[in-house]
Amino acid sequence: MTIRTRFAPSPTGLLHIGGARTALFNFLFARHHGGQFLLRIEDTDRARSTEAAIAVILEGLAWLGLDPDEPPLFQSTRAARHAEVANALLAAGHAYRCYASALELREMREQALKEGRPPRYDGRWRDRDPAEAPPGIAPAIRLKAPREGETVIEDLVQGPVRVANAELDDMIILRSDGTPTYLHAVVVDDHDMAITHVIRGDDHLTNTFRQAQIYQAMGWERPRFAHIPLIHGADGAKLSKRHGAVSVLEFREQGFLPEALCNYLLRLGWGHGDAEIVSRADAIRLFDLDGVGRGAARMDYAKLTHLNAVWLRAADDARLTAEVMARLAGVPGLRLDDVARARILALMPPLKERARTLVELADSAAFLAREPPLPLSEKARALLDPAARALLRDLAAVLAETAFTPDALAAALRAFAEARGKKLGEVAQPLRAALTGATTSPPIDATLAVLGRAAALARIAAILAAPDATSPDAT
Repeated sequence: MTIRTRFAPSPTGLLHIGGARTALFNFLFARHHGGQFLLRIEDTDRARSTEAAIAVILEGLAWLGLDPDEPPLFQSTRAARHAEVANALLAAGHAYRCYASALELREMREQALKEGRPPRYDGRWRDRDPAEAPPGIAPAIRLKAPREGETVIEDLVQGPVRVANAELDDMIILRSDGTPTYLHAVVVDDHDMAITHVIRGDDHLTNTFRQAQIYQAMGWERPRFAHIPLIHGADGAKLSKRHGAVSVLEFREQGFLPEALCNYLLRLGWGHGDAEIVSRADAIRLFDLDGVGRGAARMDYAKLTHLNAVWLRAADDARLTAEVMARLAGVPGLRLDDVARARILALMPPLKERARTLVELADSAAFLAREPPLPLSEKARALLDPAARALLRDLAAVLAETAFTPDALAAALRAFAEARGKKLGEVAQPLRAALTGATTSPPIDATLAVLGRAAALARIAAILAAPDATSPDAT
């Protein structure tokens, strides 16, 4: 048997982080067992499903590297098949036409709530002669669910779960307008797609009991079910915008790498010993459903950020340079040419050591694409007092005669500091402020070497030519 899993989002909004984890678990389970991972877009809610939401889902999955093995199946194209199965159930006596009006159904619900009972359909048309149907009422088709015994699901995560059939009513499988209900369409699609394992959030567990009855009525073999716990915020409440980013593309915009996010989501509810940093290849090798916990996972943005920093340091420098150039494209005042690209690439090793996200990385690299005069941070401005400017004037004369290699520059800076009885930092900090506009940067000798003599001296000259911002008379 070939293992076949599916991710089946509804395109009525963004691809949320919980859905992304469900897709990841389906993908890894299929890959681990040498099977296939499929995508079904459940777009039967035509009023709320949008092309934009479909595009966001596909873009998010592609960014995460969760590519399906077959083209996506759109549920809306299968309405005729869903109706065919509903009518087959009707012909076999496993379903019936229900002529209850909207008013009757509302009164039925209100009475149940008044009596403290769960609102369920009372089966009034279950064994009634359709000849008694009132005029002008288009019937829905309801499943004739078993009333005795119980329905049991041997869940691969939750263990055996069961419900008394008396607690389930006869659900609608085809509405009076001929459209299928979600619960019915999902069963038909999973069967026709030969899905062997349904891995989804545990908020679908109650649906599974009803869906199992459709499988039974059709004489179809059920897939194996695995219901994974939901993701909550750090406070234990359902994850929402107030906890931080919740959609996949938001995380991308905030500068997270897809491999870091997948690594984090993998460990959010699944474990394998003490493994924290798990590559895609290792995840495929190790993942199975027996490692999924039953308790709700809690989103920890600080842990995700730490994990992202680890993956950032391991990432290819050329890839990160391309990411930084793309993120800086909308920043005014930058010259994003081949010179800037070469500078960023050359300094990427020390730059990425300090960054936790691509946003931080781009911010720290922006100075390499600026032309003087550079904007100064408040701390950098405070450093560049008259004494620092005098120091920079003398230092510029030394740099003009120094070979621009990291070793030669480091030696020249040390000698300059010693000759003036200063610590190296007392020379390096105002120089760093002049070169970068900030008080933090990669090592100053490497920064000088990457900028080159002409650019470094031009930046120092711009500081010396500017009014003294630390003076009480400066405006």
